This record gives sequence, C-alpha cells and structure tokens, in this order.
Amino acid sequence: MRDKLKYFLLLLLCIVAHAAFAQVPNYPNNPNNPNYPGQQPGKHNYNDTAVIKPISADAQLDSLRKKLEKKKDTVVFSSKFIRITNERLLKDSTHLLPLDTGLTNFENYNPLLQARDPKIYLGNTGLPERDLLFDPSRAIGFDPGLHELDAYWMSPQDVNYYRARVPFTDLSFVLGGHAEQIFKATHSQNVNPRLNVGFNLNFLGSQGFYSSNGVLGQNVSNVNIAGFTWYESKNKRYNLLANIIYNDLKAPITGSIQNDSIFKVGSLDKTTELVRLPNTYENWKGTSLYLKQTYYIGRIDSTKKGKGNSSSILPTQRVAYTLHYDSKVYNFIQNDPDTYHVFPDYYYESNFARDSLTVHHLENSFSYSFYLRSKNPAAAKNEAKLDVGLTQDIYSYNQYVADTVLDPYGSRINGRTKVQGTSFQDITLKGKVGYKLSDRLLLEGDVQQVAAGRDFGNFLYDARLTVAGNGKIGKIVLEGYSQNASPPLVYTDWTSNHFTFHNTFSNTKTNSVSFNYINDALRLDLKVEYFLVSDYLYFQAQPNGIDAAPAQLTSDINVLKVSLGKSLSWRHWHFDDYIVYQKSDYQNTLRTPQVYNYSSLYYKTLAFNVLYTNIGIDVRYNTEYVAPSYAPGLGQFYNGPNVTFSSYPVATVFLKATLQHTNFFIMYDYANQGLFSQGFYTINRYPQMDHLLKFGVSWLFYN
Repeated sequence: MRDKLKYFLLLLLCIVAHAAFAQVPNYPNNPNNPNYPGQQPGKHNYNDTAVIKPISADAQLDSLRKKLEKKKDTVVFSSKFIRITNERLLKDSTHLLPLDTGLTNFENYNPLLQARDPKIYLGNTGLPERDLLFDPSRAIGFDPGLHELDAYWMSPQDVNYYRARVPFTDLSFVLGGHAEQIFKATHSQNVNPRLNVGFNLNFLGSQGFYSSNGVLGQNVSNVNIAGFTWYESKNKRYNLLANIIYNDLKAPITGSIQNDSIFKVGSLDKTTELVRLPNTYENWKGTSLYLKQTYYIGRIDSTKKGKGNSSSILPTQRVAYTLHYDSKVYNFIQNDPDTYHVFPDYYYESNFARDSLTVHHLENSFSYSFYLRSKNPAAAKNEAKLDVGLTQDIYSYNQYVADTVLDPYGSRINGRTKVQGTSFQDITLKGKVGYKLSDRLLLEGDVQQVAAGRDFGNFLYDARLTVAGNGKIGKIVLEGYSQNASPPLVYTDWTSNHFTFHNTFSNTKTNSVSFNYINDALRLDLKVEYFLVSDYLYFQAQPNGIDAAPAQLTSDINVLKVSLGKSLSWRHWHFDDYIVYQKSDYQNTLRTPQVYNYSSLYYKTLAFNVLYTNIGIDVRYNTEYVAPSYAPGLGQFYNGPNVTFSSYPVATVFLKATLQHTNFFIMYDYANQGLFSQGFYTINRYPQMDHLLKFGVSWLFYN
C-alpha cells in the first residue's frame, strides 16, 4: 500500500509540475515564525515520519562511512542527519536545530495569509500588500519608504544554513490553476565535515482572477535565487556565513477593475473583466552579497543535547565582522493611457512613465562580545554578557523619470532624466547587556544609536525581562522599547511622473510596553501591548480624491493591542485559535479592524496505516473597518474615501498528510463563497480572491 501511494504521488507530481512557476519563501524572520528557521510557523514537530529501522549510533556512522566509500548502505537516511540554523541562532553562539518535517501549518504556505501575521492586498498573491494589524517597524536610519512587495523579497537574514551529513534536497510546489503557481527548491550538502554549500530557487507566478484571459501584462512573475555557504573550523572557533541573492519581482498595477459593483451585478466571465491599466506594472530588482565572520576567543563551553537533539557551542569572547553590499532598483512602468483617471496628475508624460529609484547600500559592522559564566557545568546556565559594536552604512541613491528630450539631430525623443541623487553615510553605535540566572531569569538591554551622519539622533532602546517557572507554570516576558526614526524618503523628497513631494517632517517617536505570558503545557500565550506614537506619518487624499500626499499627525496616537492564542485537543480532534483585539483613539487614521480571529479545527488520524493525516477547516475573520485605498505610481496605501465594507468569515477546507518523506495537501480556499456574500474587499475598489482548489506537495530527499 505504501509503495502504491508513493507511485501515485509521483504520477500526480509529473502531471501538474509543468504548470508550477514559483514558490513564495517562508521567511524565518517573519514575526509569525520567530523561533524556527525556514519552517511552517506554530508549534514545531520534531518527529520525523519516516520509517526507520532501529540501529545504534555507531552502526549508523559505520554505514554512513561505507556509503561515502561507495559500499553497501544499511541506513535509512532521514531528517535526523540534517541540522538547520540561521543568522539569528548564530548571533551569540553556534546553535543548531533538527529539521522540522511536521504538518503544523503546512497548508498556510502563503506569506499573505499567515495565522498571526495577516496581510491585506490587491486581490491575489504577488500584488502589493500591507499589514492588517497594527505592527510598527522598529527600523532606524535611512528608509526609501517602498515596502508594498516586501513579503516576496528575500534578504540575507532569510537564508537558512545547514549541517548535512548526507545531501539534502527539498522540492515543493503549490498549484491553484492559472490563478496561482508556486515552486520552491532548496539543496544543501557538506563538501567536507566543516564546509556546507547550497542554494534556494523560488518562483511565483499568478494570473489572478480578473482580466487574465490572454493579457500577459497582468501576470505576476517573481524570482528569488540564493547561493549560500557555512564554514566552521575544526576547533569550532571560526565561522563564516556567506550568501549571494538575486531578486526580480514583477507586480501588475491595474488601477482596479472597471466594474466597481461586480459582487452585486455579477460577471459572466471574470477573466475577461476589463481593468483601468492592462499593461502597467512595478518591477523590483536587486542583488546582494553578504559575508559574516566570527571568531571565538578564550574558553569554549558546549551544552548537552536538549529537546529535539538541539545543541549549542558557547564562547566566552567573540569578535565579528559583517560586510553587506546591496543594490535595489524600484521601477514603475506605465504603458497605458490614463483613460479612467487613475493618476491625480502628470508632470512629464501623460500616457507614458518610466519612474525608477536606484539605491546602493554598503554596510560594515564590527562587534565584540564578552560572556561571563562559571566553569562548573552545574552553574554554566548562569551567564552575564556584554556586546559592543559599530556599524557604518554608506548609501547612494538616484531617481529617474522619462521625459521628452532632444537628440543630437534636434528630434524630440523619450529619454531618461535624473531628477535627484545623493550619497551619505550613517555611523551607528550598538550595545547589548544581559544577565541569565539558570533558566528562571533573563534580563536584556539593547541600544542602537545613530551617532553621526544623515540620520543623526535616530535611536532604538529596548529592554526585556523574562521570568520563568517550571513547565506547568510557564513564563512571563516584560518588554519596553523607545524609538526615534527619520521620515522615509518617499515622504520628504520624491519626484516621479505622477507624484512630487518636498516636505519637512519631524521624526516619528514610538514608545511601547508589553506583557507576554506563555505556557507551553497549557498551549496558551497571552500578550498585551500598549503603543504611544508621536508625529505619526501616513498618506491621505482630499475627500473623495485620489491625490495621495504625505501627512503627519500632530497629536499622539494611543493603541492597545491584546492577543490570545490557545490550542485544545480531545482524542483525535484539535482546535487552534488566535484572536486579536486592538483599539485606538485614531482608528480611522490607522484603518485597521478592532477584532481579528483565526481558527483551525482538524481531525488527526493514521489513514491506511501509512498516512499521517489531518482533515479540517481554517476560518479567518475580522470586524469591519474603514478600507484604505492604493495609489498606483506611488506604491503606497493611503486614507482615501471613507468606505467601509461588510465583513464575513472566510473558510478553507483542507486535507494534509505525510507519506515517508513527502508532505502534501489538498485545500479549497474560500469554500463558503456565496453563503454570506458573493465576494469581499479589503482594499477600496480591489475585489479579493474567489474560491479556488489547490494542491501542494513538499518532497524531501536525503541522498
């Protein structure tokens, strides 16, 4: 039975693989996934589902050595031979985790629909997006202010690193007809016991649900490519992390469909519905080189393997140097006449635009860390640490538009004109102190201060106290931070074909305190956050207008945010729930719902004695809120007309299962379409997805 199912899956893969274009990377730095690199968010399953014959550790090592010598192999290779880490886990020590092969949240592959980090977007995967919930950025320093495609961008911190005793490959794809095709490939292997190399290859393709019938200009086309390596010296003192990344994102900018009442009057064929800009799009391109070196000085301590066979190598002194070069180009390409008045104005060309912003960034970062802990293994968990560092950021940017110019013969032609550009640098001082008393108490303080340069005076001060009891009592995390950040470039100095701004704004100040209670035994987590934001920056338009422009709120904004997550189980039944309540005295300015809820009810069983199976339903719901609008040509969500749409639950029915090294799912998105309404909006004038049948698979290879 097991072999028959395996061959059935192989046949199904061959039939549909030709239509799979891309994969949206599940980035480890996503706020919904803070603890485990490169895997589905949520509670992690460390149990490998492969059938493994019990063999002693010595026998496995002998067999592995024989395999490398091309002799007969007796080991069933599995995820236990793979260890995974990322830059965050290597920040203070060498910390490795086992590879997660479980089904937890496997169906939530989409970065826009993460249970604890939901987004609103322009209708389908690959289009501009923003957070549904209030979640202010903690970044300081220079910021271009363009973030509408961030969910699809791969950065150096998103790369995972492996220690693979056998070559490891993960192939996965998701197929949702022509509306969504996603493909992802990861390969890693150790060249020798100390050097690991690998690559990531991600594609995302989507024709969406509207105006997709033979209109090539409306296709999403995203590519992320990364090559990475991790070297650790034989004495465990020197580590080298390196990666090279290429991103190419294309997002159609349609200006919405012409039929603003499609859910009331209906449509004979949504793929033929006309849009206002059929051949206009954004194109982000970028390359980056990342190199980080660390060296451990003095005594080195090692921890014993803990839960999941995780392990750490702990230094007593550490020096690090990071070199990061990044080049990004943000392009807006308008190939259509503005027949339907999508744009508020034009400054260079009425029916043609080639706006671009090029940003080059070179980062040099130095740090020294000192750790004080007892030589006695019984007291090794008690630790005091001090980190000091300095970061130099060198930036240069240039902005261009398309304008009519004279060629050498006096003829008027469309040419590229530079409208602004400059170079500058920031020097940031960094410091971190911490004290840990066994596993019961952890006190941390973090300081980042821009001491010189364009963004002088920017800072981020953060303090955290963690108090933990035993496994049944749980732990409490108290945190507070204060931030002072410069206005992004798009708010202060911006010149494009349709929007021009030259403003002087004050820095935005954010102060926050939070209380977080986590109890793994009860599968419960509660978080209460309070934010006080001064000089808040946003985009707004005149009443019923489309002339989006930057604005700064002179009054303070108070935001209270309460989040509760709870999991229940009874026999084979499981229920996971996450609910958020947020309240502000400027709810219409922030334009976020007061209540958001994600629920998942599923039944776990072992089907046919070989398939570890979950069958269930996911439901997302948020209360009504004043919907934001989107400004094509500017790439910003703004406060436009005060439109509030009705809100109903959106349900997804799924079946997911594991067969040996293969995870797969079949799901029906928006299964309840037509029950409460014919469709829904989250952004003004942009209808959201239709019901859609999807199939996804992740296939792991260890050889």
